[in-house]
Amino acid sequence: MISYLQGKIILKKEKFVVLEVNNIGYKVFLSQKSILNLPEIGQNLKLFTFMEVKETAQNLYGFFDYQELEFFEMLNDIRGIGPKAALEIASVGPLEKLKERILKQDENIFAGIPGIGKKKAMAIILELTGRIKNELTSKKSGNNEVEDALLGLGFSKQRIKEALEKIPKNISNSEEIIKEALKMLGK
Repeated sequence: MISYLQGKIILKKEKFVVLEVNNIGYKVFLSQKSILNLPEIGQNLKLFTFMEVKETAQNLYGFFDYQELEFFEMLNDIRGIGPKAALEIASVGPLEKLKERILKQDENIFAGIPGIGKKKAMAIILELTGRIKNELTSKKSGNNEVEDALLGLGFSKQRIKEALEKIPKNISNSEEIIKEALKMLGK
């Protein structure tokens, strides 16, 4: 599977970009929002990708960051949501705000996305609400694990809390969080 590409933009179209990587051109579908934020032709681009393999085609879908890709995969797993709809839904807005609106059951969040009416929007929201809550719960339990480990090393709760707040949100692995926190606490 192709999960990451970095190369030069050769062609930009309404729904996709052609990226040259080692003299091979990859057609990568992007959301409308991502297309608008692309650098100029000839510039380098890095994309996390999802590869869809069907009987009649193999398609790549691209994302600027890994969290957006993970959310896309979560959406793509929902029955009745294909990759093209998942691509547009995943790019509706900043990921954290999107998740907040889903947890608030805001059915207007998907307004304007082709093929997503109010009924389908509610089904998506119901499906995602449980997954997002599970994700938040596992992050909290991961932080408890990290806090316990750092407390065991003799650091105060206050210093641990301050260090954990400075760690980038894209780091979710407990071991990596502990390493980053130790760097900060060691200063």
